[in-house]
Amino acid sequence: MTTTRPTGTCPYPFSAPDALEVDPRYARQRADEPVSRVTLPHGGDAWLATRYDDVKTVLADPRFSRAAVVGADVPRVRPEIDNEASSILNMDPPEHSRLRRLVAKAFTARRVEELRPRAAELTRGMLASLRAAGPGADLVQHVSMPLPVTIICETLGVPVEDREIYRAGADAALSTSSMTPEDRAEARTRMLAYMAGLVAQRRETPTDDLLGAMVTARDEEDRLTEHELIGLAVGILIAGHETTMNQISNMTYLLLTRPDRGAALREDPDGIAAGVEELLRFTPLGASAGFPRIATEDVELSGVTVRKGDAVLVSVVAANRDPSVFDHPDELVLDRADNRHVGFGHGAHHCLGAQLARMELQEAIGGLLREFPDLRLAVPAQDVEWRTGAFVRGPKALPLAWGA
Repeated sequence: MTTTRPTGTCPYPFSAPDALEVDPRYARQRADEPVSRVTLPHGGDAWLATRYDDVKTVLADPRFSRAAVVGADVPRVRPEIDNEASSILNMDPPEHSRLRRLVAKAFTARRVEELRPRAAELTRGMLASLRAAGPGADLVQHVSMPLPVTIICETLGVPVEDREIYRAGADAALSTSSMTPEDRAEARTRMLAYMAGLVAQRRETPTDDLLGAMVTARDEEDRLTEHELIGLAVGILIAGHETTMNQISNMTYLLLTRPDRGAALREDPDGIAAGVEELLRFTPLGASAGFPRIATEDVELSGVTVRKGDAVLVSVVAANRDPSVFDHPDELVLDRADNRHVGFGHGAHHCLGAQLARMELQEAIGGLLREFPDLRLAVPAQDVEWRTGAFVRGPKALPLAWGA
C-alpha cells in the first residue's frame, strides 16, 4: 500500500563522519522511514534509501538513471554540477556496457589471480620497509597507498613515479570541502592533460598494457571517443587505488582496536578471504551517500512512491547493517557465511575492480597479521587523525608499533 509523501525533510549528511562510527540515525531511518526525504547542501531534496532490498533495487533497476544527472541541478554535497557525460560513472546501459566491456578482461577473477604473486611480492617488500622504519612508522605511507598505486599503475601502464599528479587528481575527485571548487577543477584539468599525454605516447610507441589496448580500441576499432578514452583511463587510475588505499588502513584500524578479532584472524590464515568480506561489509567507507540517480518513471519503494524526475540516494553503509539480511549486523563476525554485502555496489555499476581490491586487501591484511604478530597502534585510537571533507573515510596516517 502506497503511503503519502513525507512532508518533512532531514538535513543530510546527518553529521560529519567520526572515525569509523556509523551515525545511529541510519538505523532509525532504516527501521522507521526506510525511504525518507533529505536536504543536501546543494541542489535541494532527494530520497534516501537505507534498507538492503531498496538499495539493491535503486542500484540495479534501469528506471533509476545515472545519465540523467549530467548537467542537472541534482541534490549533492558539493557545489559543482556534474557535466561529465563521457564518464562511465554517468552512463546507463547500453553506453555504459560498451565502455565496460573494453576493459573488463583486465579485472576478471582469473586475471586477478595471475596478479596475486606480484601483489604478494610487493606486499613483502613494503612490509619490510615498514619494519625498517621502526615503531611509529605510518602504514599509509609504507603499505596502504603504495600497494594499490603500484598494481593499478602496472596494469594500466602509468609511471608510478608520477604519483604526485594522480594523487592530487584523486584527492580532487573525492573532495567535498577539503579543496575549493577552483582547486578541484585545476587538479582535474592537470590530471586529464597528464593522461592525454600518456595516450599520445602510446600512439608514438604502442604498448601491450591496458592503456595501450584502450588506445587501439579508439584508433583502430572506433569503439570509444577521445573524451571517453581519457576519462575512462583517469577513472580506472583513481578508482583503482583510492578506495583500496583507505580500506587497508581502515581494516587495520578496526582489527587493532578490536584485538580479539585481530587475534582470531591471525590464528586462522585460511579465513583471510572470509574475514576481508566481513570487513568490507562492516567498514563504513563512505562518508555519506553519493551518486544520485533520477527516477525515469514512478517507482514504489517500501510503500513510498518515488515520482518521475525525483533524485534518489542510497546508503550502502545502512544496507550493509540491515538486520533483515545480516544476523548481528553491528558485530564484526569474521567467519560470517553467505555474506551478501553491497560494499562494491550492485547492478550495472558494480565495482569493476572488485576482484582486484579483494586480492590486494587479502594480501595486505594477511601479510600484516603474519609478519607482525604483536602489531598495535603507536598512538591512542582517539589520536588517529582522519580525513575530512571527502566522500570516503580513512586515516591521514596510521602509526603502528610492535615489539617490546
